[in-house]
Amino acid sequence: MLILITRFFGGRRKKQTWPPERPIAEIPDEELMVLYAQGEPKAFEVLLGRHERGIYNFILRSTHSPDQAEDLTQEVFLRVIRSAPKYKKSARFTTWLYTIARNICIDRARRSSKRQEVSLNRSVSGSDGEDGRTFLDTVKDDAAEAGNVSMVRQQFRARLKEALDALPDEQREVFLLREVSGLKFREIADIIGVPENTIKSRMRYALETVRGYLEEYRGYSFDRDEQREVGSA
Repeated sequence: MLILITRFFGGRRKKQTWPPERPIAEIPDEELMVLYAQGEPKAFEVLLGRHERGIYNFILRSTHSPDQAEDLTQEVFLRVIRSAPKYKKSARFTTWLYTIARNICIDRARRSSKRQEVSLNRSVSGSDGEDGRTFLDTVKDDAAEAGNVSMVRQQFRARLKEALDALPDEQREVFLLREVSGLKFREIADIIGVPENTIKSRMRYALETVRGYLEEYRGYSFDRDEQREVGSA
């Protein structure tokens, strides 16, 4: 997808040179977006590298189809390209980006003949706190040493999918945005357009349901790579 999208952003008229005195990793998303709007194509390439996978996983949970998730992810970034001149630095880039992704998911769901869930990706967190931990971080993996990780992971993924499918759309959406996409509650509130307390309430209910489904896995955990695989399943 990077090669294909490059055809669109590579031809923008360059008005400003890349700031060599600053490492790319230290340039915030918002500033990169402004640089791209001013004509610096490499800024968009960096943004794409930072957020492409997260957006893909976010959409995959909504579509349950890798092919559709790939197409819609591409559509998200093409819309970013078209909307670049309208971007205002006062808006947090991730909030703006995930709002675009959410709207695209909603549009796709409305066009679909079958009922589709307009959600994103989710996971878990401690009550309404924002300690950055996921449910997968709260469980301990004793089976890893016994060589049972692969089997346990498969079972866990299947059970997690059941839990997510059991959630109401509005709870699933909040859960995915918080846990899979890693957004803060205030960012999710801005994206969905409801008060932050409502977001926290939906998250609490979602956590109760998910924990009920995953209670049997409380004695297990997964390393970072395995967490990523489970999250993108």
